[in-house]
Amino acid sequence: MTSKVLVIVPFAMSADNLLLREQQLQGLQFGPDIEFEYRPVTAGPVNYSSHHDFVLADVANFEAGCRAQAEGYAAVCIDTMSDSGVAALRSVLDIPVFGPGKVSMLTALMLGERFSILTMASRWKPLYKKALDELGLHHKCASVRAIEVPPDNQALLAGKEELVFPLLERAARKAIDEDGADVLILGSTTMHQAHAWLAERLPVPVINPGPLSYKMAEAALALGLRQSRAAYPAPMHPRLDMLQAMLSAAQRTGGAH
Repeated sequence: MTSKVLVIVPFAMSADNLLLREQQLQGLQFGPDIEFEYRPVTAGPVNYSSHHDFVLADVANFEAGCRAQAEGYAAVCIDTMSDSGVAALRSVLDIPVFGPGKVSMLTALMLGERFSILTMASRWKPLYKKALDELGLHHKCASVRAIEVPPDNQALLAGKEELVFPLLERAARKAIDEDGADVLILGSTTMHQAHAWLAERLPVPVINPGPLSYKMAEAALALGLRQSRAAYPAPMHPRLDMLQAMLSAAQRTGGAH
């Protein structure tokens, strides 16, 4: 029997742009009994650069995945380093739920002593601070290096390779040589197109967060693991109908950006 994994894309987008997200699967090897389906949120923030956006993202991702178990999915992955909606989804689902943010940071510490995060813009730094706060890992983060190129959560890095890839390599080498990083993490799943290019040029491991979370979901399914109900108690009075009404209203009023 095939196990389906739902990948929630945190922005409303066209089918063509959704295909760019699905390219994260390229080059990965999975067993014949697992497949991944991508679903954009109904409505959500335009970008993830403030706490305003984080709240909207939690709601949007939660609504997109809260019925995944009833829809026949075996696991859920959130396609954003913010891990938005992960905790809420874990409270209502009895299937494993993973986000790439904390998975990447914890994996980095199995590969080295200190990691740096490569990001497109400094405005994304609160996103990483949130995860580092929750994990208590600020002392293990050597740096967050931003190249200050406006992120594009729709077209990703397509057409910008000649500009962006060398800037990322330069920032990576500074993180290694000046900050003491021995593992690097791409700061967004929107940066996945740069992973292979960087990995073959740099002397330390480079983590591609989206694919790592997919592999974590695969491993959890194979081993029969899921989140602890003691850590993520189920709601006493779930209001999933309210969530759906909120996002449907946002979509009707132009909130699907």
